[in-house]
Amino acid sequence: MVAIVIHGGAGRIDAADKAAYVAGLERARDAGFEVLAGGGTAVAAVLAAVTTMEDDEQAFNAGTGGSPNRDGVVQCDAAIMSSDGSSGAVAAVTRARNPILLADEVRLRSPHALIVGAGADALVAEPIGNAELLTPRTRAALARWREAQHERPEGSATVGAVALDEAGMLAAATSTGGLLGKWPGRVGDAPLVGAGTLATRRVGVSCTGDGEAFIRAVTAKGLADRFDAGMELSAATRLALDEVAAQGANGGLIVLTADGVIACGFNARDMAYAWRTGEGAEAVVASEPGVRLAGVATGVGS
Repeated sequence: MVAIVIHGGAGRIDAADKAAYVAGLERARDAGFEVLAGGGTAVAAVLAAVTTMEDDEQAFNAGTGGSPNRDGVVQCDAAIMSSDGSSGAVAAVTRARNPILLADEVRLRSPHALIVGAGADALVAEPIGNAELLTPRTRAALARWREAQHERPEGSATVGAVALDEAGMLAAATSTGGLLGKWPGRVGDAPLVGAGTLATRRVGVSCTGDGEAFIRAVTAKGLADRFDAGMELSAATRLALDEVAAQGANGGLIVLTADGVIACGFNARDMAYAWRTGEGAEAVVASEPGVRLAGVATGVGS
């Protein structure tokens, strides 16, 4: 039994962009599932899925096409965690095409859990100029934000993936450019284990949305703790989103359990997500907030 669920962000996704999002979700989902179907690990699967989305110039907010801060600089955050307990994360990275691979380097080769800023950039084997991460889409978005004279950062299209491999291991990964127009040095929930990313023996979680609220609610850990205590998965997912909403914020999250049950939930206007198991698959930009379950134990699409 193998499964993968991914997301491409929750928030406001323009109708003109939805086709690019769905196509990108399908490519990333299938890249990850092919790893699993070939006997690969959950870690390898989430890396394949997330790097595919980081490299997508037409959609998403991670790696190439990550949202620039108010000074026009792309600063990316990413984290990966395995249910064996290992994790790695980077934040405020400016010179990496694939921040999630850098996070995995921290997991595998450093004594640390999180490395930020210049220290993280120093780990990039083939550093690039920051301008290479900007695309016509993100340059135009920053120009519109500046023209409107916004004071507050906006938007979210963080990417993430959770996978279950044939050995029963789970892995979760999240990568983001953060909020458009954010203050330089701002870090969201994506690289924070327990807030935006988590993998335990029983459940994997990746979050997206208003990162400050997910940090304050310690969303991923709270959901996992309630599930471990016996709460039904859909109820635990709804409560996690309610805690975000109580702060006047919104977003979404994906969850995958060790017995193959998938949950996708959001309280934003839209959420882009996809999943695939041996029994079925889906990729969608959904506009009906709520929690939906799918996967092996529930029957596909239940």
